[in-house]
Amino acid sequence: MKALFAFLICLFIISAGIAQNSEEYVLKITKSIDQIVVNGVLDEGSWKVADIAKDFFRVLPMDTGYAETKTEVMMTYDDKNFYMAIICWDPLPGDNIIASLRRDFEFGKNDNFLVFIDPFQDKTNGFSFGSSAAGAQWDGLQSDGGNVGLEWDNKWESMLVKEDGRHIHEFAIPFKTIRYKKGIDRWGINFSRLDIKRNEKSAWAPVPRQFPTASLAFAGSLQWDEPPPPAGPNISLIPFITSQILKETETSDTQYEFDAGLDAKIGITSSLNLDLTINPDFSQVEVDRQITNLSRFELFFPEKRQFFLENSDLFANFGDRNTRPFFSRRIGLESPIIAGARLSGKINKDWRIGIMDMITSRVDSASFPAQNYLVAAVQRQVFSRSNLAFLYVDRNALDHNPADTLHNERNRMAGVDFNLFTDNNLWQGKVFLHGSFTPDSKDIAHALEIGYRGQNLEFEWEHRYIGEDYVAEVGFVPRTGYTLLNPDVGYAWYPKSTVVNRHGPLMRNDFIFTSGWGFTDYKMTFQYELLLLNTASYSIEYEENYIKLTEPFDPTNSGKDTLATGSEYNYRTLGASITSDKRKLFTYNLKFSYGGFYNGKRENLQTGIGYRFQPFGSISLEMDYNRLTFEKESNNSTILLIGPKFDITFTNKIFLTTWVQYNNQINNTNINTRFQWRFAPVSDLFIVYTDNYFTDTFKVKNRALVLKISYWFSL
Repeated sequence: MKALFAFLICLFIISAGIAQNSEEYVLKITKSIDQIVVNGVLDEGSWKVADIAKDFFRVLPMDTGYAETKTEVMMTYDDKNFYMAIICWDPLPGDNIIASLRRDFEFGKNDNFLVFIDPFQDKTNGFSFGSSAAGAQWDGLQSDGGNVGLEWDNKWESMLVKEDGRHIHEFAIPFKTIRYKKGIDRWGINFSRLDIKRNEKSAWAPVPRQFPTASLAFAGSLQWDEPPPPAGPNISLIPFITSQILKETETSDTQYEFDAGLDAKIGITSSLNLDLTINPDFSQVEVDRQITNLSRFELFFPEKRQFFLENSDLFANFGDRNTRPFFSRRIGLESPIIAGARLSGKINKDWRIGIMDMITSRVDSASFPAQNYLVAAVQRQVFSRSNLAFLYVDRNALDHNPADTLHNERNRMAGVDFNLFTDNNLWQGKVFLHGSFTPDSKDIAHALEIGYRGQNLEFEWEHRYIGEDYVAEVGFVPRTGYTLLNPDVGYAWYPKSTVVNRHGPLMRNDFIFTSGWGFTDYKMTFQYELLLLNTASYSIEYEENYIKLTEPFDPTNSGKDTLATGSEYNYRTLGASITSDKRKLFTYNLKFSYGGFYNGKRENLQTGIGYRFQPFGSISLEMDYNRLTFEKESNNSTILLIGPKFDITFTNKIFLTTWVQYNNQINNTNINTRFQWRFAPVSDLFIVYTDNYFTDTFKVKNRALVLKISYWFSL
């Protein structure tokens, strides 16, 4: 524990000792002198007198000099909205690269313009809006300084007009859409342009090429002529109705269901929001992408449900990727949600708060009691970008039966995290200490990590301890009772070449011990990567594993013979991968590996191919093939996961997606067809049809047809 606090002091010193100056990149915004009509035609007088952000800096493939692709941005505002006019010059002949017209498009497969807004200038949290070169919208919430979560949708307006040699975007973003503090007249802001046709990414305020242009550490400033007007009453009601037909072929049962529910968003202040939900429905959520699981532990799937997304980082970013004390997908996983409320947002520049309470119903068929979930988080900014955060999670069974030995009556977790982000983004780190409490046990989890990411050298050190009795039932903690040591190091060269962008090695190491320091796992990975200027990449990889099983394990995860507790295995794997030029209509990636696997051998082939029908959609196919051979031939397995996907975007408001996933490891073939019509801002009609089949007989398991309509009312 002394080492933990000593390391915490070092992180404070690092955080306090580095500064980044972005005051020279300032865009002035003044109130409009006439009415702005969002039509992509910049003929209003306000645009003729607006300050212009121009002379963008190149970020990729190199971060020296000005961008060859010219971009100009202007901003103005009125009492309800702030507006952006963006001129993207496009002198190169040929079509822009457009994967589809879908909202929240894939960044690297679409020419686009994005804006990153930091209303509190904390250089950590913010909002992102953007448009592709075909007019598809992008919006998301920013957290951790450079991450953009695209699951968040909100109401705003955009228009694209294409002219000879340029295209013009015009945005109208309501003040009600974002969260900001009244009286502040200076926001952080940066603009990013991706021109895949020229293979150039640029930003208004310069960003080093090892970081995404979303990094708020490098944002410039938006200077208002006076503080932005208050958003005014900000209440939104989002009712939905849904109808479902579900047929179970094995029992010949057919269920007809009709349901309705309501979400509400209430702006308590311009920076603090109250979300309410009654009988929420998540049938519009796209089916999870399946993954072959040959590990000993549970796989992680991200949250996609709209209610949980705004300010989700405030609750979800505690711990690390393998020790999450709170994971919102646990709520409603075993029983439907009746109602919930969440208050979240900024109190001022330094303080963020989040309080959430959810109630789920009893499930008699599974003897699962009704639950109440209470989650509270407080975050305090320290220095310029770092923060201290406190979390409390309480799951309480409302009607627990004392004879029920399968479910704890109550599970609680409390913890504190210190998150380090230096001004120049070169150093990032974390220290956390969490404790869990059930009626029969209590234990702790703690970790410390520090990472450096320079243009050439990068390294990371992590130490993690998870107690054997650490139980976070509303979290994601796939393994307990161990200590992890994880040193990683990598180096990159950027040669002066017309072909190669960068190349270099990366070494990752995992050392895992039991709570008594018994050595159980070692994994060393050496990788050498070559990235070309045309966006294609190549890599080779060598991996060495040592495993001592702490419990019986079937390495096929498909019901075959298990390996004994205490048995030891040491094996090696060699692999290579290729990724094609992402700018082409036809793209592909290929990864192959061969080597040992516990007491046998494993051949693995992962492929992905795709073709774009610009701009109306794409066809893709992903495959994960594993051939496992063991000393006992009856344990040999061929595991195949293959998933063709048809993604059609008729317009930027009408979408059709069909995804087939054949997975013989879980004996299931899933066909999911989803039609979506966004008939009004953030208002949708969904028609979803799903089939599930057995992979060995292709006999139908079940079928479902869902119709859902939701509408966003702004009051």
